[in-house]
Amino acid sequence: MSSSTFWRAVVCGLISTFVMGMVAFFQGGFGLPVIDVGHILKQSFNYVHIDEPYSIVWGNVAYFIIGIILALIWVAYLQKRVPSNWIVQGLIYGFAISIIAGLVVAPLASLSTGEPLGIFYSESWFPGKIMLAGIIMHIGYGLTLTL
Repeated sequence: MSSSTFWRAVVCGLISTFVMGMVAFFQGGFGLPVIDVGHILKQSFNYVHIDEPYSIVWGNVAYFIIGIILALIWVAYLQKRVPSNWIVQGLIYGFAISIIAGLVVAPLASLSTGEPLGIFYSESWFPGKIMLAGIIMHIGYGLTLTL
């Protein structure tokens, strides 16, 4: 990967993560849960501390770093392997991220906070709505990234 490609992927990861965050907030207007990943990460970081040393800034920094890493994974390993145009690629990548988040990331992250969500949010308040909200926000990320 060239230096130019790397930096373009980093910028696209930042922009895509921002779009995903905005989609997550706007979903509340449609009756879906608002998923504030930065806040969730901040709470996870602070769970093991008596005082809360991590602010929302650190949660959002981690959120954007994850978005950049996902963009770099796409550019370095997957972009050439997923056939079709950018729309189909974005839908596939967004859906794949959502499946991995519901199957692995969210259950493990929630266990670290002492409030388990279960696989595909099965132990949450509204598993279907949370899964749909996650799919929509990750597809927003994937489409923005591949665009």
